Amino acid sequence: MDAYMVFLFLLLTLFSQLGSSASYSTMSMGSSLSVENPADILISPNGMFSAGFFQVGENAYCFAIWFTEPSPTHNLTVVWTANRDEPVNGRSSKLTLQKNGNLILTDAGKSTIWSSNTVSASLARLRLNDTGNLVLLTVKGVALWESFASPTDTLLPHQPLTRNTKLLSSRSLTNYSSGFYSLFFDNDNTLRLLYDGPEVSSIYWPDPWLLSIQAGRSTYNNSRIAKFDNLGNFSASDDFTILSSDYGAKRQRIVKMDADGNVRMYSRKQPGDTWVVTWEAVLQPCKIHGICGANSWCNYVPSFGRKCSCVPGYVIRNKNDWIYGCQPEFNLSHNNSIAARDQFDFMFIPRVEIYGFDFGIFYNYTWEKCKNFCLDLGNCTGFHFKHDSGGGGFYNCFPKMQLRNGYRSPGFDGDLYVKLPKSILSSYNVTEAEESNSICSDKLTSQLDRTYEKSNTNQSVKFMLEFASG
Repeated sequence: MDAYMVFLFLLLTLFSQLGSSASYSTMSMGSSLSVENPADILISPNGMFSAGFFQVGENAYCFAIWFTEPSPTHNLTVVWTANRDEPVNGRSSKLTLQKNGNLILTDAGKSTIWSSNTVSASLARLRLNDTGNLVLLTVKGVALWESFASPTDTLLPHQPLTRNTKLLSSRSLTNYSSGFYSLFFDNDNTLRLLYDGPEVSSIYWPDPWLLSIQAGRSTYNNSRIAKFDNLGNFSASDDFTILSSDYGAKRQRIVKMDADGNVRMYSRKQPGDTWVVTWEAVLQPCKIHGICGANSWCNYVPSFGRKCSCVPGYVIRNKNDWIYGCQPEFNLSHNNSIAARDQFDFMFIPRVEIYGFDFGIFYNYTWEKCKNFCLDLGNCTGFHFKHDSGGGGFYNCFPKMQLRNGYRSPGFDGDLYVKLPKSILSSYNVTEAEESNSICSDKLTSQLDRTYEKSNTNQSVKFMLEFASG
């Protein structure tokens, strides 16, 4: 029986590779895919998915899986990458299925960049399935490794998100390396969105001030699994369930953790069509944490999109990337409260909420008392003064340690006061400052800053010298 299985395995592998020397759906032990041959790719039997080397920068490549048919803009939709944070050279890099059953990605210098860390005593083959799952199989059909078990930023239909996996956004639309936003199961079994930035991290979906039960989630099912189907039904073990806006139609679909911090479901009717958003988690894009960085606020203009503005008295830190926010043009520290009251005062900024980073909530405070409290604290950057939501008829004070997660909302019923030196206040116009600082954050994202230097050595000459020396 075992001999028959081996014969059948070899026969299937042979037939899968007939008709093309480069494009096939399986790869056998001892064979490789080369970065130098653009046609050296795996294609699923139904032709929907391809796997091979995908260019992510100048002479920089990742081994990836993508939809074979590009969008109308000729962009390929990548759904998985092996080495997103360590691209390989455009010369001599290979993906090899070793004879011991280990799948490795090697660079020009023959160093191993990525590995499946598998071993097989019997024959094995690498296969790209019709589902988009790249699977390393034994002769008996046992999966040693699969791409579905290690997603990057995208889920495909019936691909599970589990306690051991997460969706991690790319850095930007053009930079495929790891970003700052993730969809994952928290320790309380709840599916959440997390911003994990260069300086701080915070949960922002579901709304962090809600208990799980208030958000319609259950914390009792510790299986921690989520997946969606071809019809557009996404469901998770914490009772979170959504139906896409085009639910019921069989279409190509993906769920993606986007670089802007929102998780979305996309669909398209036919291969090659434009992807259309059919669901998104965060309906107010300015409520996504970290999107404009520190000391700034986000303003959403329907006709224009999302815009970021530095808080008055602050300037943008990196003009190519809003994630780093703004930095002060002054020194906030002072020696004592008397000096502070002589040097600092507050600028009123309407309809801007700064979420989190409070020294505390101080109930039933007057505006003057709240102001003096912040003045006396050397590291207080400003304060919210807000009417008590419990109907107590008084106001509460929220002094701020940091100015983060700011967004402008017409419905916000509190006031923001930013602490600034009097010398700056006397020459500052809030409206003019906001207009000069406002830039569309969707366009200000960092580009891939990595290139792989090309070797100047003539490989043919090098080979001949080595051959002669041998």
